[in-house]
Amino acid sequence: MGLLGLLVGLGLLVLFAFRGWSVLLLAPFAALIAALFGGEPLLANLTQVFMINAAGFLAQFFPIFLLGAVFGKLMDDSGAVTSVAAFMAERLGERRVILAVVLAGAMVTYGGVSLFVAFFVIVPMARSLFRAASIPRRLIPAAIVLGTSTFTMSALPGTPSIQNAIPMPFFGTTPFAAPGLGIIASLIMLGTGLWWLHRAEAAARRAGEGYGDDAEGAIEQAAADELVRERATTAREFDPAELQHGQRSDRPSPVVSAMAPLVVVVAVNLVMSLVILPRLDVGYLAEQRFGATSLAAVAGVWSVAVALAAAIVTTIALNWARLPALRRTMDAGANASVLPAFSVASLVGFGAVVASLPAFTIVRDWVLAIEGGPLVSLAVATNILAALTGSASGGLTIALDALGPTYVELATRTGIDLGLMHRVAVIGAGTLDILPHNGAVVSLLAICGLTHRDSYFDIVMVGIVTSLLALVAVIALGSALGSF
Repeated sequence: MGLLGLLVGLGLLVLFAFRGWSVLLLAPFAALIAALFGGEPLLANLTQVFMINAAGFLAQFFPIFLLGAVFGKLMDDSGAVTSVAAFMAERLGERRVILAVVLAGAMVTYGGVSLFVAFFVIVPMARSLFRAASIPRRLIPAAIVLGTSTFTMSALPGTPSIQNAIPMPFFGTTPFAAPGLGIIASLIMLGTGLWWLHRAEAAARRAGEGYGDDAEGAIEQAAADELVRERATTAREFDPAELQHGQRSDRPSPVVSAMAPLVVVVAVNLVMSLVILPRLDVGYLAEQRFGATSLAAVAGVWSVAVALAAAIVTTIALNWARLPALRRTMDAGANASVLPAFSVASLVGFGAVVASLPAFTIVRDWVLAIEGGPLVSLAVATNILAALTGSASGGLTIALDALGPTYVELATRTGIDLGLMHRVAVIGAGTLDILPHNGAVVSLLAICGLTHRDSYFDIVMVGIVTSLLALVAVIALGSALGSF
C-alpha cells in the first residue's frame, strides 16, 4: 500500500499541476495522500517533514531567487536586455538569424538574467529577424530554448542558474564544477542544436514555407494568462506577472553598460569561488548559531549571491538615468522571486515526505541498482523526477534530498569526483524536464502565439536530444578520464 500511495500522490501532483492548479496547494495535498496510504501520521508529516524541508530549501536558496529576480528586472527596465539583443541582431542578424537569436538568449541567461525576462524581450526581436529572413516562425521557440534553457542552464561552468546552485550544498562543489566536461557538454548542445535548426530552415526553404502569419497580441495575452503564470513559476525563478510592474526605460542602455553587469556576474562568481572564499578563515561556521556547517556547504551559494549582488549594484550605477522608478522596479523584482521560490520549496517538501516513507526504500534500491554505476543511476533519477514535476530545479532537489548522501558515500567509495557528480546531476535534470507540461515550454509557446503541434518537435530536438547526447558524453568521458 505504501508504494501505491507514493504513486498515487505523484500522479495527482502531475495531473493537477498540468491542469494549472497551484503547486502550493497540490504538493502538501499529494504528500498527505502518500502518507495516508502508507499508514503514516498525517500532521507529523505535514509540519515536521514537509514544512521543515520546504523551509530548509528556502533558507539555502532564497537569496539566489531574490537577487536573481531583482537583477533580471533591473536589466529589463533599464533596457539592458533589449540592448544586448539588438546588438546581437545587428552584428549577426542579416546573415545568421538563428545564431543571433541563440547567442542573444545565451548571453543574457549566462549573465544571470531570469529566463522569463529573456523570453519577453527576445521573442519580439526574433520575430523581426525571422520575418525579414523568411524563416518559419514555428522555429522561434526552438531557437530561444537552445539559447536560454540548455547549456547556459546546466552545463556552462559558472552559470548562476538555480539549477547549477542546487547540488553545491549536497556535494560541497562550486558553480565551476567539472569545467572541462561542462564546456564539452555545452559545445555538443550548441553544435547539434544549431545543426538541427539550420537543417529545419533549409528544409522549409526548399518547401517554400516562408515566415507565416503572426498571432497578434500573443505576448500581452501570455503575460496576463494565469495558467501560464502557474506553470511558469513552478518551472523557473521569475514570476512573469511582475514584468508588467515597475517602469521600463524609454531608451535602451548603451551596449557597454548593458553587457558590463553580465560580465560582472561571471567574473565575481569566478573570483569568489576560486580565490576569495578558499582563503577565508571561516572556522566560526562550525558554531551551532551558524548551523554547525562548513565552507564547502555554503561556498557555492555565497559566491553566486555575491556575484548577483555585485551585478545589481553595477546595473544601477551604469543605468541610473534609465531607471526612473527604481524602487518600483526593485519591488517588482523582489515580488517576482517569491512565488517561484515557494513553488519549488513545496515540491521539495513533497519529495521529503515521499523519501521518508518506508516504501521509498523500494524506489531507492531500484535506482541504485541501475546498471552503469552511480553516474548513470544519478542521471536516470534526476531525469525521471524532473520529467514528472516539469521542473529541473524541483526534480533535482527532490532527487538530491532523497539520495544525495547516498551518492556522496558512493562517490567516496568508488573514487568518483563530486564535481563530476554535480555536473551529471544538473545536466540530467535539464533534459527531460522539457516535456510538454514544462512551464517554460508552455509559456514560451504562448508568448510566441504558437502551439505544441507547431513547434514542440523542434524543441524536443534542440532541448532534449542535444542534452541527452551531452549527458552521455559527460558520463562516458567522466568514467574514462575522471573529472576535469
